[in-house]
Amino acid sequence: MKFQLFLTKHTNQITLVTGILIVLGMLSKYLLQFTLGYQVILAVASIIAVIPIAVRAWSALRNKVFSIELLVSIAVIGAFIIGEFNESAIVTFLFLFGSYLESKTLQKTRTAIKGLTDMSPTTATLVTDDGTEEVDVDDVDEGDVVLVKTGSQVPVDGIVVEGNGYLNEASITGEARQINKQLKDSVYSGTMVENGYLKIKATQVGDDTTFAKIIELVEEAQDTKSKAEKFIDRFAQYYTPAVLVLAVLVFAFSRDFRLAITVLVLGCPGALVIGAPVSNVAGIGNGAKRGILIKGGEVVDTFAKVDTLVFDKTGTLTEGNTTVTTMHTYTNNADNQLALAAAIEGVSDHPLGQAIVSYADQQSVGVAPVLDDTGTVKGQGICAQAGKQEVVIGNQKMLTAHNIKLNPTQLKDLNDLQAGGQSTVIMAVDGQVQLIFGIADTIRPGVKDSLAALKAQGIKKLVMLTGDNELTAQAVANELNLDEVHANLLPEEKVEYVKKLKAAGNTVAFIGDGINDSPSIANADIGIAMGSGTDVAIDTSDVVLMQSSFPA
Repeated sequence: MKFQLFLTKHTNQITLVTGILIVLGMLSKYLLQFTLGYQVILAVASIIAVIPIAVRAWSALRNKVFSIELLVSIAVIGAFIIGEFNESAIVTFLFLFGSYLESKTLQKTRTAIKGLTDMSPTTATLVTDDGTEEVDVDDVDEGDVVLVKTGSQVPVDGIVVEGNGYLNEASITGEARQINKQLKDSVYSGTMVENGYLKIKATQVGDDTTFAKIIELVEEAQDTKSKAEKFIDRFAQYYTPAVLVLAVLVFAFSRDFRLAITVLVLGCPGALVIGAPVSNVAGIGNGAKRGILIKGGEVVDTFAKVDTLVFDKTGTLTEGNTTVTTMHTYTNNADNQLALAAAIEGVSDHPLGQAIVSYADQQSVGVAPVLDDTGTVKGQGICAQAGKQEVVIGNQKMLTAHNIKLNPTQLKDLNDLQAGGQSTVIMAVDGQVQLIFGIADTIRPGVKDSLAALKAQGIKKLVMLTGDNELTAQAVANELNLDEVHANLLPEEKVEYVKKLKAAGNTVAFIGDGINDSPSIANADIGIAMGSGTDVAIDTSDVVLMQSSFPA
């Protein structure tokens, strides 16, 4: 047992030593013309490499399983008998190298799942009759009320019963922006309160929360074997004894021991042993030249069959950065008004406000005016006093509360922006609307051309799944000529749609970047992650777009 554990622990080192010996053997033969040295070195390499393979074969045989390792071990012994040391050395090395690649993939999977688990909330602030109490998250029951302050994670799925705050829901919906949460709004475990405080009545706790389901979905998908893996498992059960019987029959009829051994050597499953490592090397090498990391030979084979591409929106089709795309002006001094808007929004940490500040910086509008007073209305906007000017900046609710009305032109501009899926911010000075901002996430350069090229190359369906609102999602879908779009989806709903596509006979590739995308990435036939995405998405994927771009 100790010896077997030692071999398992040092298999990678054995593989490396075997590879080095093979190279030295080749140099000895072809550079130094030292044939004896070549044979001795490769014989030593074969002995070193076959030991862990033979141990695995014996372990399987004790469980009455005829494994591929058994056939490789017998083939190596046969190769020794007929003096084919190069055959035995190369076959054993490639077998170990294939096992090494498989173990690295499994290790990354375990790391990815651990990363998800580490991000789960571990404690909660429970609201009691006597105040609050810090408890383990597992001690929170449905119906309990928890308090979540700025900078803390929401520990449960639930409903807001008191408070107001901005949540970063990127871990669940994939949307990088902050979402305002008020009374009766739903919130999810794993999200972060960026500003404000919330009292939340728990509706789902522990393993029933949305974030816990994300982890479970990734684990289930990683444990599910592909069709190719199932075929190889079945193939190995019958192939090994079949080759052994064939070798015995050859010897029985020919009485030629060397011929029987040759059958064993030839029967060694070269395509299985060599195919995966060589495909990995060739595929990864060619992909790397194009900024694409491909994780295995089977990925290349499956990718050729993909007929449906499913995309996340934010951070995948779009850049993931909220920016001002449109500014309608109703004044002759637009630069001064933009500087005023930026000065007011500079006191806010709201993402829409920060987009306006960044836009003003890009436009170089000059020195910001001095503000005499500001006041924030949660979920609506900001009031400010700048000299003798009274300024209101925010959403429609904010303007309605201050009895500020939009004229027909302004109302049309506002409706057009919202119909285009953009968030809007309105600024009025002394009761008159001066600016309307359209704020959206910008589509990645080259995406439209790349998707058109994919269609031309035989992709039948382009689908977008997003947690964003329907208007924004539809606007992006229209711009990119997508076949289908589904909005307001949770991670498990995305997974269900991917499974539905697969059940209908489609070969599906899912492209995403966030933690919330990892279950869909893992469940698709091919999972693709953007290189700028989260570690979990990258580690659970089959392909990584290192440049996070869509070259045509």
